[in-house]
Amino acid sequence: MSEPSNHYQTLNVTPTATQAEIKQAYRRLVKLFHPDSNSQTAGHEQIVRLNAAYEILGDAQQRQSYDRQICDRTVQQAQPVSNENISRQQTATARDADEHMEQWLIKVYKPVNRFLNNILKPLKKEIDQLSADPFDDELIENFQTYLEASREFLKQAQKFFRSMPNPSNVAGVAAHLYYCINQVGDGIEELHLFTLNYDDRHLHTGQELFRIATRLRREAQAELKIKA
Repeated sequence: MSEPSNHYQTLNVTPTATQAEIKQAYRRLVKLFHPDSNSQTAGHEQIVRLNAAYEILGDAQQRQSYDRQICDRTVQQAQPVSNENISRQQTATARDADEHMEQWLIKVYKPVNRFLNNILKPLKKEIDQLSADPFDDELIENFQTYLEASREFLKQAQKFFRSMPNPSNVAGVAAHLYYCINQVGDGIEELHLFTLNYDDRHLHTGQELFRIATRLRREAQAELKIKA
């Protein structure tokens, strides 16, 4: 049987969370680790754990039974532990969590953030150059070159994002990055459609999607600063 409170930890909620909060957390995490956006084995295993946790915690009666089991196990396994041992255990746990987060920041967050910046930052300059004459073949070709480079940067961002499961204490940061990547992908496709039919609606939609992506990226950065 799973360790006590494992289902709560899996959904990144506290044992006092409401049913609505549990449902919201489950939906958010399922989107984050869905196979369509995370083809790695770790993503699939995480989905299995999420489903198992929500099957119990999402049902009020099963949750009550699960909580009673946790309580019973806690009582049965309770043993006198010195304050020194407790302090050592807490220190070790905190150290492991910090190391996991540091590895994720180095191997996932920083490269993903760099690739997203390579896509988002040049957009204004590219649009300004294109606006001189949107029907000029050379300007359109230059803009298409920017879009092709952006697609490659996006592929790299997706690859790094999927390379390592995020620590639970930065789940919010990872979620912002995930949605930012999605907005960037949609924005690139809208901008590409403009180069095919010169319909300004695609150009405006692509710019708006990039603005949303920029906001999500900044929110990820702000949340990470709070945790630092």
